[in-house]
Amino acid sequence: MAGLAVEGRGITIAYGGRIALRECDVAVPLGAVTALVGPNGSGKSSLLSAIAGLVPLTSGALTVLGRRPGQNGLAARVAYVLQSTPANESLPVTVREVVTMARFARRGLFGRLTAADRRIVDEALEQLEVANLADRHLRELSGGQRQRVLVAQGLAQDADLLLLDEPVTGLDLTSRERILTVVEQVRDSGGSVVVATHDLGDAERADHVMLLAGCVIAAGAPAEVITTEHLRRAYGGRPFHDESAGTIAHVDEHLHHDSPAGRLR
Repeated sequence: MAGLAVEGRGITIAYGGRIALRECDVAVPLGAVTALVGPNGSGKSSLLSAIAGLVPLTSGALTVLGRRPGQNGLAARVAYVLQSTPANESLPVTVREVVTMARFARRGLFGRLTAADRRIVDEALEQLEVANLADRHLRELSGGQRQRVLVAQGLAQDADLLLLDEPVTGLDLTSRERILTVVEQVRDSGGSVVVATHDLGDAERADHVMLLAGCVIAAGAPAEVITTEHLRRAYGGRPFHDESAGTIAHVDEHLHHDSPAGRLR
């Protein structure tokens, strides 16, 4: 690889007595979309949290954009977008206020916003097609609209690395396609994106895939990783070949497979 946004050697991540990832080597390329796939509890969210500096390693070494997670100055360069939750809905804030919060990573909580900050916020609202909702409160929005607002917040941070934890799960088609298009735009503008997903169709659209199941089962180009053998190892023999879609699909309580149209390449 020409360069790495994230590199880990022998990393183990544990919560209490449970190990989420054990002795993994990870490599996330710069300027690419990397999809993290795997069954529930495979370590996808744990890896994202470690990259964001929110969860410490039990062992091993991890570098993000050439620095250790949590180092001063790195937080502003890494944006982490979680799924919308009921807590988001209850916040008494407008869409514009939510997206503007992203600029605090660079200005500080009490820093004065500049004209450039406001322009970046406006552009993020436009990209996620929520500018017309800017003065509405989160509780007034649909689930898809709220998720687009959260992605707009991540975008407005103007980070070098964008982390997305299942950003399109359960969303309407409009919100889903808008978010996936923005992921492509971030990559095309030179940014690096890591997306955790339950959907193999989404993974096939990425540039790079990491298949997890408590460790790294396989990593590389989608065609090299999303194979019957690898999926059987990750999902315990549950994958099957979908002849109608011409690709691999599998069974999981939160998984579905869409026809891989419009690849992020």
